[in-house]
Amino acid sequence: MSTNEAYPCAHFHEATFIDQNGQLKTTKIPVVQELARTSHFPKRFIASSPPDHHPTTLLETPPVIDITKLKGNGSRTTELQRLAEAAKEWGVFLIKNHGVEGVVLDGVKDVVKSFFGLSYEEKMANVGSYKSVDNMGYGKNFVKSEDQPLDWIDRLTMKAAPVDESTNGISIWPKKPTNFRQAIEKYVEESRKALDDLLQDLAESISLDRNAFLQHFEPEQSEIKVRVNYYPPCPRPDLAIGLMPHSDSSGLTLLLEFGAMGALQVNKGSGWVTLEWPNNNSLLVNIGDLVEIMSNGVFKSMWHQVRTQLDVERFSLVYFYNPPPQCAIGPVVGGSLTEEMYKKVVVEDYVSNYYKISPTTSKEAIMYAKVK
Repeated sequence: MSTNEAYPCAHFHEATFIDQNGQLKTTKIPVVQELARTSHFPKRFIASSPPDHHPTTLLETPPVIDITKLKGNGSRTTELQRLAEAAKEWGVFLIKNHGVEGVVLDGVKDVVKSFFGLSYEEKMANVGSYKSVDNMGYGKNFVKSEDQPLDWIDRLTMKAAPVDESTNGISIWPKKPTNFRQAIEKYVEESRKALDDLLQDLAESISLDRNAFLQHFEPEQSEIKVRVNYYPPCPRPDLAIGLMPHSDSSGLTLLLEFGAMGALQVNKGSGWVTLEWPNNNSLLVNIGDLVEIMSNGVFKSMWHQVRTQLDVERFSLVYFYNPPPQCAIGPVVGGSLTEEMYKKVVVEDYVSNYYKISPTTSKEAIMYAKVK
């Protein structure tokens, strides 16, 4: 696959990687949003396993958990059982009545659309890039070679917590629109309470102490990264993938999806299932690798991907919630948990290994924490 292919647009992201000889290399990657305007489809975006090669997918709505029922006395036990089943069998579930105000969600959608409505030159002028800030900013990540098939996606990533680190990394927050950071941080503040409550409910749902998971998420030092994924219309959805298959290296992941629906897929063992749900301000929760480890494998981080679509654009705001980098986590054995299937790992070591080996064709990263 040649990287010398001519492109009709002159707009590129730059990505650095270490080649097989240990040399630092830089490669230019065309901006997908700009390619979409020309309907040009470079060969580098042909997926190693194109979507049309996958088995026919089913269309399903993931389980829906009502947060108000988890707070109620009469309905709490039943809803806890439904929560446990969703986390065990799906690894993803929707939450409604989550306490994040509709005006806050609308504010996030507005600033995200406004940022991607800027010209390429304006974007580059008012935010840092993946090349200049490690895995942060506007650009493309997970690039490991010049021959690697590329996802049909543009990304914007910021660290929202801890606050001191977030302030030091101010260059990776867009300056336009002017209320971008304010809108995102308001969403982070309101949704963090919902995630903290869910961590307690997930533990209780499998007969563990309510703080078995939450105790690792120290309020001042836990990390929150916010990533905006933008998927413009793709001229060859039969050949390209929006986001390659992966699990998340997080504790929990929270997803706000808007624009087109019906692109996120999870693998339930027998094939890919396309997730659909009403655009009614429900949020999607994804079990991450770290909670799989803490639950001793009772809860599963889901192997998932995003398909491309022909005539529509899709946005997702992805919120990764992790314990502090130096925190050591391991399986909590108690209640229904007996033999330890996972070993204790330091969060930053696990995440570092995850980025080192990604992308992979199977759920390989979790093996780092498996008991041999």
